[in-house]
Amino acid sequence: MSNPKNPRYQIEMIGIETLIPYARNSRTHSDAQIAQIAGSIREFGFTNPILIDAKSGIIAGHGRVLAARKLDLPEVPCIRLAHLTDAQRRAYVIADNKLALNAEWDEDMLGLELSDLRTENFDLNLTGFNGDVIEQFLNPPEPEEVSVDSKGQTMAEKKEGYDESIVRHIVLIYSVTQYDSVMDALGDYAEKNGLNNNTEVINHLLETHGYAISERTTEEH
Repeated sequence: MSNPKNPRYQIEMIGIETLIPYARNSRTHSDAQIAQIAGSIREFGFTNPILIDAKSGIIAGHGRVLAARKLDLPEVPCIRLAHLTDAQRRAYVIADNKLALNAEWDEDMLGLELSDLRTENFDLNLTGFNGDVIEQFLNPPEPEEVSVDSKGQTMAEKKEGYDESIVRHIVLIYSVTQYDSVMDALGDYAEKNGLNNNTEVINHLLETHGYAISERTTEEH
């Protein structure tokens, strides 16, 4: 007798018209993404079966079903997860999507692999990345430096030992894939602390951690 939490899964070919989308599925699929999935199925085959419940309700694979419709496929491979409780089924609809998003990329290794595939004349758009992002991985820019000043305010190191003859600035260094995360973090901090811009955020962080902020009038030459 098999363990109900580890059943022996079987792939069933089921008519696409009999599959029932989950009405409360919170994951959305744009037309562009559906086209990408369809292209992947056309190139590699239907390698990732649809996960369904005992009544053929879709648990995971809504995007693949939409892509299959686009390709006019009459049936698709499915795995039936009849052992899940209702709560487990609803939670897995979320988990199947979110757990994959929690992974990260080794950007150096990804760039190497994309570069090798390009030399073999493979269509890199089939990897799911668009052209601009692909180029960023193939030709990564130098780390971007952003000087943060405050129009007359300069940021010093600690009060003790600060050299007044040196105008300090802060440099933020991040990879191209981290830009949005950095900007979101700065924006969230500004909103929570009633600050107006990223400069005020940096000043506030420095003062909070014991650094001195001095005002300097810059002479024009």
